[in-house]
Amino acid sequence: MRVTTEEQVTHIHHWSESLFSFKTTRKSSFRFENGQFVMIGLQVDNKPLLRAYSIASANYEEELEFFSIKVPDGALTSRLQHLQVGDTITLSTRPAGTLVAGHLTPGKHLYLLATGTGLAPFMSIIKDPEIYEQFEKIVLVHSVRYKRELAYQRTIYDELPNNEYFGDEVKEKLIYYPIVTREPFLSEAHQQRITHLLEHDLLAEEIKLPAISTTNDRFMLCGNQSMLLDCIQILNNKGFRKATSRQQGDFVIEQAFVEK
Repeated sequence: MRVTTEEQVTHIHHWSESLFSFKTTRKSSFRFENGQFVMIGLQVDNKPLLRAYSIASANYEEELEFFSIKVPDGALTSRLQHLQVGDTITLSTRPAGTLVAGHLTPGKHLYLLATGTGLAPFMSIIKDPEIYEQFEKIVLVHSVRYKRELAYQRTIYDELPNNEYFGDEVKEKLIYYPIVTREPFLSEAHQQRITHLLEHDLLAEEIKLPAISTTNDRFMLCGNQSMLLDCIQILNNKGFRKATSRQQGDFVIEQAFVEK
C-alpha cells in the first residue's frame, strides 16, 4: 500500500490555456533527488486519485513545485487545473525515478531534451549546483507548439544566472535552446522538431559545440511518447547506450512515463 501525506497549495501560475504550475508546502522529512517524480493527486470519493508528476523544484528548496497540462476530461488534471491557494494535495512519501544524473556515465556535455511539461524534471536539474561540477556544458532544449507555452523563461534567463551561489557557473555552462513548432520563432532551426535536429546532427552545430559523440555527450529525455521513442532509436543508431536501473549508460529516460 502506498504511503501518502498531505500538503497545502501555496502558489499557482497559469502559463497558458493549456499549462499551469503550482507550489505546495514541503515537510522537512521529504527527501528526493533532482529529476525524480512523485505521485500526487486529490481525494475523490474518499479515495486518493494519484498520477506521477516530476518535481520541478530543486531538492534544497523549501516548497515543492509541479508543472502540469490542463486536460478538460482528464481524470486528475480536469480537477487539478482548478486548484486554489490553500487547497490540499495528496502526495506519496517515496519519490522515485530513473531521470537522475547518477544513471549516466561521465561525460563533457549533458543534453536535456524536453517537450511540453517534460521540462519539469530538468528545471530541478538545472537548479542543482552539482550538475555544473559534473559537466562542462548543460544544454536545455525545450520544444513546444506555441511561444506562449515556453514556461520558466524568467527562471532560466534571469534567476539562475544571478543565483548568488552558482550563478557564474550557470552563465558559463548552461545553454538554453527553445523550439516552437507551429508558429514563426527566431530562426528555421528553432522551428524544427528535436528529432530532426538530433538525427541530422544540427543541434550541436546550432549551439557551436562539437558533433555529438558517445565519448563526450550524455542525454536525458522527457516528453511525449513519440519524441521519446524516436530519440531512443536515433541515439541507438548513433551508438549510444541506454541506462538501466542496474547499469549506467549514455542516455536515460523516465521509464515511468513510457507507455508499455
